[in-house]
Amino acid sequence: MIALMKKYKAIALDLDGTLLNSKKEVSKKNKEVIMKAAKAGVKIILASGRPVPGVKKIAKQLHLKEYGGYILSYNGGMIIDCKTDEVLRRESVPMEYYADIVHCANKFDVATLTYDAEGIITNDEKDEYVQIESRINNIPVRQVLHVEEEAQLEPPVKFLCTGEHKVLRQLEAKLNEKLKGALTIFFSEPYFLEIMPQGIEKASSLDILLEKLNIDRKCLIACGDGYNDIPMMRYAGLAVAMENAQEETKEWADYIAPSNDEDGVAAAIEKFVLS
Repeated sequence: MIALMKKYKAIALDLDGTLLNSKKEVSKKNKEVIMKAAKAGVKIILASGRPVPGVKKIAKQLHLKEYGGYILSYNGGMIIDCKTDEVLRRESVPMEYYADIVHCANKFDVATLTYDAEGIITNDEKDEYVQIESRINNIPVRQVLHVEEEAQLEPPVKFLCTGEHKVLRQLEAKLNEKLKGALTIFFSEPYFLEIMPQGIEKASSLDILLEKLNIDRKCLIACGDGYNDIPMMRYAGLAVAMENAQEETKEWADYIAPSNDEDGVAAAIEKFVLS
């Protein structure tokens, strides 16, 4: 029998740099410990900026459909119950902005992509950064002529413009001028300019999910490594940063776990959840 510390009932896990090692894999140790916690009734929440198809592959490895768990993808823009496939939250970029986004990107000669249920749709499948996004998430790329028209079939949670950083900085300024603050525009990597609805971040989505689950935020552990993990770490009852985390992220941590290459997630769960 697994003895469970009663205080913590849910664990929110960032993926890249946190749960996943440098090879973008879930280690055997992390998988074993997470599944122990899930079997004991702890709610496992995969909280990532990745698109749904990329997170679902990780959820499948952890058997969250069988044991229960949740996907919080697009940095919180979409929440899915792994067991039932029910979509609990879905925010999308308003359709009126699609053409402006794509046409501005075209003027700066950078690729634009978004996502459907299977993977990436883009106007430049050969772009090196589009290929990076495909490899990171292990999802296919589909070439389309007009991204803005294709996106209308399934309104996306985010658009991504890819290219050299100095060019994307110019595009960022142009989009901010054109959209007048209607959307959130930020860099997740120097070569990835993300465009999303206003107010999307992990903490607000976790608040929505925990309310549905009737779990107090004091009973939540949040594990992360990046700047976009700080809101959920501030929100959670216990904030865990990986040893490899950004220094600013570590400042918000109650506990510094070993790095993502040293099974830091497993160490945190064993210390604070399983005994």
